[in-house]
Amino acid sequence: MIVATTIVATFAAMSLEQDIKQEKFSNEFHKMAINIMFTSSWLHSGNSARLKIHGITPEQYNVLRILRGSHPTKMMLAEITERMIDKSSNCTRLVEKLRLKSLVQREICANNRRQVDISISPKGLAVLKKIDGEADRWISSLQNISATEAKQLNKLLDKLRG
Repeated sequence: MIVATTIVATFAAMSLEQDIKQEKFSNEFHKMAINIMFTSSWLHSGNSARLKIHGITPEQYNVLRILRGSHPTKMMLAEITERMIDKSSNCTRLVEKLRLKSLVQREICANNRRQVDISISPKGLAVLKKIDGEADRWISSLQNISATEAKQLNKLLDKLRG
């Protein structure tokens, strides 16, 4: 009995209603939308904190991961923007900040002088390798749900966007 009470109390303490101090929603779909936005903000804050140690933002991290995924092939700015999680991010500004930190390289294309080719630098690869080494800690903080529940949630989120 004590265990069940503790679990219920833990879940109750983590409810959306208590977190945002709102008791009623117009319907379950409204609550779902608010819950997804609130959870997204919570995830973004945790991600920001873990990446700040490495001197980058989540948006810069996203650009670095995209470039690592295409490495050694260079990418154009539009290709990076197309693959970004947050499409409203200013990719030009992000790439420039990463260039100033020597994490990416920009080159004018030899065949088309209007085209700029972007690639991840060895230093950028090293930063990602270091972050990858710490990923288990980040992932373990998300394991309040089981792998099966995570799979189900992924399917539901994909369905919602579909």
